[in-house]
Amino acid sequence: MSKPPVPFGYKVVIAILAPLAFLLTRRTWRGRENLPQDEGFIVAANHISSLDFLPLAHFLAWSARPPQALAKQSLFDMPVVGTAMRAMGMIPVRRGTASAARALDGAAKVLEEGGLVLIYPEGTVTRDPQLWPMRGRPGAVKLALETGAPLVPVAQWGAQRMLPRGRKCPRLCPRCKVSLVAGPALDLSDLAVWEDRGAAVRVGAERLMRALAEMVGELRGETPPPEPYNQFAAGAGR
Repeated sequence: MSKPPVPFGYKVVIAILAPLAFLLTRRTWRGRENLPQDEGFIVAANHISSLDFLPLAHFLAWSARPPQALAKQSLFDMPVVGTAMRAMGMIPVRRGTASAARALDGAAKVLEEGGLVLIYPEGTVTRDPQLWPMRGRPGAVKLALETGAPLVPVAQWGAQRMLPRGRKCPRLCPRCKVSLVAGPALDLSDLAVWEDRGAAVRVGAERLMRALAEMVGELRGETPPPEPYNQFAAGAGR
């Protein structure tokens, strides 16, 4: 399968932001061999900063192809940001509505055409006090089971130093060290044959977040907590 063409708007954004990424960050990239080159696939990444999409997209665009991300509808309603996201072919998600399912349909079409779909399974920047991955939403695993596309976990660390949660202006100096690692595609073959698809998705989501937590722990040189932060119980998952 050939890779789909890169939207013109995406080429413009890359031309502007890529030089900035090289200037503002010191990068450690690993696991690029785990990113498929000849088929559509899904990347599920931990979410540590409102700015972490930039180094993550940089890593993916240079390693495989530019990602098309599922993003909340409110971003598309912003004058400049929304225009850029539509030009890049991003996929809007209106949470808590029937139209949210249509976002997965759009993502499935991207995969069918050989594209890369990026999903933050936590649904928001982590609320964990130590910035560990939280519990995951089901979308990434559901999409993988429905389409058969590889689901690749990608862990990142460092972007939170550029824009910590609660801060409005990024810290541009000194250059921020950003580490990203792509793991092997998650094995969901046992879950694909479960008759109870809801249970399969829940187990798969837990499996995905455990993999991400272990990968983040490797980047940090620390041991992740035994249980992920439950943003839903804490009322922070919106």
